[in-house]
Amino acid sequence: MHGLLREETAPLVLAGVEFLIPIYRETNTYPHLLDREVAGNPDRLKAETLRELAWAIAEPIFLEQKREAAARYKDTLGTVLAASSIEDVLPAATYGRVESLFVALDQEQWGRFDAATNALVLHTEEEAGDVDLLDVAATQTLLHGGKVYAVDRREVPGESLVAAIFRY
Repeated sequence: MHGLLREETAPLVLAGVEFLIPIYRETNTYPHLLDREVAGNPDRLKAETLRELAWAIAEPIFLEQKREAAARYKDTLGTVLAASSIEDVLPAATYGRVESLFVALDQEQWGRFDAATNALVLHTEEEAGDVDLLDVAATQTLLHGGKVYAVDRREVPGESLVAAIFRY
């Protein structure tokens, strides 16, 4: 498992019979193992039930990370380290500058982006050859090791479809 998790930073929730959990904890080297676990035989739980129990443990961590990122965005707003327009965010995401990205769920920004020339064309409606540029920004952020918070549009800081914190 160490090889699988080597580059990961996601919280790990253990699920297992109670007497085995302390044994695993003693040998664990994954730094993001959570203190709480799902106790009991996971083989006797439906996958959905196991997911719900684990999510109840992990969700507060993700919510806190999202709150911290939103606060950091507000702190950097008005500097070169924050942006809330697709015209600024998309090239930065493509070149690995985005540390954290808030993107509105169930929204689209149609257009085309040529990374070689930085040419960006935006459309209000989908046209032939268009892609959803919000999806591109999110994908590029993830590919370059950034964090993406897909949230309701009202939760995107700056009242835009995207809000980004830049690494530099």
